[in-house]
Amino acid sequence: MAALAWLLIPLMAAIGAALWGSWAARNPGRNDGPELAGYARFRAAMAKSHGDPDAAESALPATGEREQAHQPSDGPAPAVR
Repeated sequence: MAALAWLLIPLMAAIGAALWGSWAARNPGRNDGPELAGYARFRAAMAKSHGDPDAAESALPATGEREQAHQPSDGPAPAVR
């Protein structure tokens, strides 16, 4: 009976790893629109504070991109550089 109890430890670890893996692989791009817009504003503010006006303008998304939120059916969220 003690051997069966020891077999429960790796079984529970495997179940925990499967649950964590499914949570970690979830779709993170569901609601990234406002966060990405905030990050672009932050980058623009940082570029402005260092006196690089060209970088400040290029860090902001175009007007159409700013108004359009990322939808889950659009695919993966765009990369912000």
